[in-house]
Amino acid sequence: MANAKPPSNKEQIASPAFRIAALDQDFLLDDSMRGVRFHLEYEKAEQALRAWGVRSTIVVFGSARTQENGDGEHTRWYAMAREFAEIASRRGGALDADHNGHRDNVIATGGGGGIMEAANRGAADANAPSIGFNIHLPFEQEPNPYSTPELTFQFHYFGMRKMHFAMRAAALVVFPGGFGTFDELFELLTLVQTRKAPKLPIILFDEPYWSEVVNFKHIADHGMISPADLDLFHFASTPEEAWAKLLEAGLQPGDQDGRGAII
Repeated sequence: MANAKPPSNKEQIASPAFRIAALDQDFLLDDSMRGVRFHLEYEKAEQALRAWGVRSTIVVFGSARTQENGDGEHTRWYAMAREFAEIASRRGGALDADHNGHRDNVIATGGGGGIMEAANRGAADANAPSIGFNIHLPFEQEPNPYSTPELTFQFHYFGMRKMHFAMRAAALVVFPGGFGTFDELFELLTLVQTRKAPKLPIILFDEPYWSEVVNFKHIADHGMISPADLDLFHFASTPEEAWAKLLEAGLQPGDQDGRGAII
């Protein structure tokens, strides 16, 4: 009939199929899009790091449970991490970009509290940028207020977070910690041991703690690692000693050719 009301297209407009793909959260969060989400997590952080000229980092890790005003040991570890990060930021090349716009040895942490907060805070004390590679967890993880906001990231995938830790790492400084700290330490030790990463200085802060919780020599004595693998890391007890040992082990303050476990 000439005057018949045209059918409504409301169902078509409301259909999930009609959504623009990039704006369709149900589609993007589907299992089939995991690879796309993985790539997005890589690219978002990568573009921000490049925009800031971050060419290499010093990764600082340790327990999120270590508080500035905690028990005696915890307070000392927090203070030492903060002091070390300030030293590294002032002397390492993070403070000012070079003539090519590069920054080297920028402090990078897991972004949370405790030792990670202390390290980001030390960089802030030096007025230098620092990175927070946060991970979305049901507990213990909110960004601390000291990482550079434009370099404060949140990851869903542990694997992508680890990749970003490794890609620009020129050194690793590890303070006492638990499972998460062990995870990062052994991840980079394994990459260096298997030559998936260039040899980089690794410092374990507070030898008594590490010697008590991990008997590295015992592992070598049983033939599970080579005795030479014990030379992949060194111990330090003060921030100045840690910085000196990084330099002795080959860390270059500024103007580097670049580092990276994964190219």
